[in-house]
Amino acid sequence: MRNRRRKRRKRLRQIVRLVILIFMIATVVGSMVLIGTSQKNNARQMQNETSSSIVKKKEKQQHSLTQETEESEETQLQEETEIKTTEKPEVDSEVESIVYEFKSTSDTVTIENEEIISSNIILVDESTDTIIAQKGAKDRIVPASMTKVLTVLVAAEHVSEEDLDDTFTITLDITDYAYENDCSSVGFQRDEVVKVRDLFYGTILPSGGDAAVGLATYVAGSHEAFVELMNKKLEELGLSDTAHFTNCVGLYDDDHYCSVYDMAIIMKAALQNEFCKEVLSTRCYTTTPTEQHPEGITISNWFLRRIEDKDNESGGEVIAGKTGFVVQSGSCSVSYGIFANGTPYICATTGSSSSWQCIYDHVNIYTKYVP
Repeated sequence: MRNRRRKRRKRLRQIVRLVILIFMIATVVGSMVLIGTSQKNNARQMQNETSSSIVKKKEKQQHSLTQETEESEETQLQEETEIKTTEKPEVDSEVESIVYEFKSTSDTVTIENEEIISSNIILVDESTDTIIAQKGAKDRIVPASMTKVLTVLVAAEHVSEEDLDDTFTITLDITDYAYENDCSSVGFQRDEVVKVRDLFYGTILPSGGDAAVGLATYVAGSHEAFVELMNKKLEELGLSDTAHFTNCVGLYDDDHYCSVYDMAIIMKAALQNEFCKEVLSTRCYTTTPTEQHPEGITISNWFLRRIEDKDNESGGEVIAGKTGFVVQSGSCSVSYGIFANGTPYICATTGSSSSWQCIYDHVNIYTKYVP
């Protein structure tokens, strides 16, 4: 009986020891597992931190490289701009101006003819600067779009031959200006990129307000700044006491005025500029194709085209001209022609009753008063 109890106790102690041993083994194994997991987590964390550090370092290097590249590009752009500015031909804006003077003689005729409707007239022998015939030649008049002769003259003196192929983008302000003031127009559209050369022809042939303001803006940076150049040119021509302009288009303004004598002077000055003479003498022209006008815009100087089959009556040919009209001026025009004896003449008129009558007035003046 005692032996059985001893054996049971012995087995119980063995079981207890075995349980304790198993528990100890489990504890050790668990600790090892925890240590391993912790080490893995630490390793992952270190790896992540290392990767993050590498990424940040790369980003910093990339940012530094980008900044250096941008600075390099900016420096290069500045250098290229300086080079272009240096290489661009300088236009002598201080063009030597000659002060012209037309003189009356004992042979100068005062025009009194019922067939000639214009209220103010001057006819000048351009070769001798002699006034052949006149009527109110020095009275103050409204020049209307004859103004644009001075516009292209001033622009031509500030634009080089290379600049004629430069481009200018028509803005909304320009198209709005032409529309709101009921100007004649070439038909350029907002954001249309046009050549400077086309702005010259567009200013004269169809008397485009859009082209004139575009040309003024290209040359001087703004319409207002360009008008200052126009009045400076009037001063250089000796006309500042009798002429003053407030816009490059010819819109009516109390402070926008001159005389037909002044306009003949302006025309003579413009004819001395070869490009101006070419533009003022062109009957038909097609602008450079653009995205908005793939075939260009064909424009005409209708004064020259209409007078060309009538000037034969006067024994010569009208070569150049620019018309104008506002209510306050009536139909007006300034023209240049060469007649049978090869003598050049300038005729400026205002106050006619219609565009056609203005043409007939010029034909009659040349026919009746050219010697």
